[in-house]
Amino acid sequence: MAYKVQAAVVRAKDAPVTIETIIVPKPGPGEVVVDVSTCGVCHTDYLYVEGGVGDNYPYLLGHESTAVVSEIGEGVTNVAVGDKVILNWRAVCGECRACKKGDLKYCFNTHNAEQKMTLEDGTELEAALGIGSFAEKTLVAAGQCTKIDADLEDDQDAAVGLLGCGVMAGIGAAINTGELKRGESLAVIGCGGVGMAAIQGGKLAGATKIIAVDIDDAKLEQAKTLGATHTVNSKEVDAVETIRELTDGFGADLVVEAVGRPETYEQAFYARDLAGRVVLVGVPHPDMKLELPLADVFSRGGSLKSSWYGDTLPSRDFPMLVDQYQLGRLDLDAFVTERITINEINEAFDKMNAGKVLRSVVEM
Repeated sequence: MAYKVQAAVVRAKDAPVTIETIIVPKPGPGEVVVDVSTCGVCHTDYLYVEGGVGDNYPYLLGHESTAVVSEIGEGVTNVAVGDKVILNWRAVCGECRACKKGDLKYCFNTHNAEQKMTLEDGTELEAALGIGSFAEKTLVAAGQCTKIDADLEDDQDAAVGLLGCGVMAGIGAAINTGELKRGESLAVIGCGGVGMAAIQGGKLAGATKIIAVDIDDAKLEQAKTLGATHTVNSKEVDAVETIRELTDGFGADLVVEAVGRPETYEQAFYARDLAGRVVLVGVPHPDMKLELPLADVFSRGGSLKSSWYGDTLPSRDFPMLVDQYQLGRLDLDAFVTERITINEINEAFDKMNAGKVLRSVVEM
């Protein structure tokens, strides 16, 4: 028998999020139904609202979650009923060209549930990032569930769930994509949730200089508490020149751009050392364009990368980072600015867009 649950849905571009009754089918082969515990309010969800991802409305929003497995379908062996999981949107297929090359973190054909959740009138819902967890229950592919064996307190679920997207994206941009090494320097442009996570990634990796760049002094002060050794207000000083001054005139070994705008990417490009690395993890709007002199791209060498989901392999990275959290080396609690109900998502989007929170987290 299918489940009727409450969930957050956006029906049209720029429409407000509404709380609707949806139908979650029983899991089929390779599928899992989970009881959602927490779900972070991520900028990617807002991209669905404003049409930045597509126009397959209505969308069932939410993807940054902890949950408990409620029911499993035929053939599911990686999780069992009652398991606590973090949901992820990289359910590795094992068969695409990336997987066959051993690059599972780039899987080009990640699994989602085959069945669709629907509104009560039968209208099919498109689940955000194949998850759709602003809901009391949701249906996902079994591979989208990463089991967490750690003994967590209930109030820690909200923090750990953020590994499902934004925090993992930032940490992974520094450690996985940027391959930050002990003793290197890191500059992070943009101190929202993802940028702050990149700073934490720099701390975990053993960077000696971690330079936080933003236009908000309050964010820069918070960046210091999360591992930044230096801060730069780019509204007051030239960010590129200041980063160079802080790195003996050379530029940072790695610059993570966590804004997703052409002007901040250009700062990142010129703020790195010769043969240094730039990692773009900020999500640009589809209509944005970048112009750089090709001679500068050639002459400065190094690498320019984009980070997809922090180049994470959830089965490898999530348990390891939960361990780091429990050991006190990773401050996930700092990312939870407020805990809210599902009815407060529109207000949470406003706070997020105004830069007033790192993460609002819905507790079901």
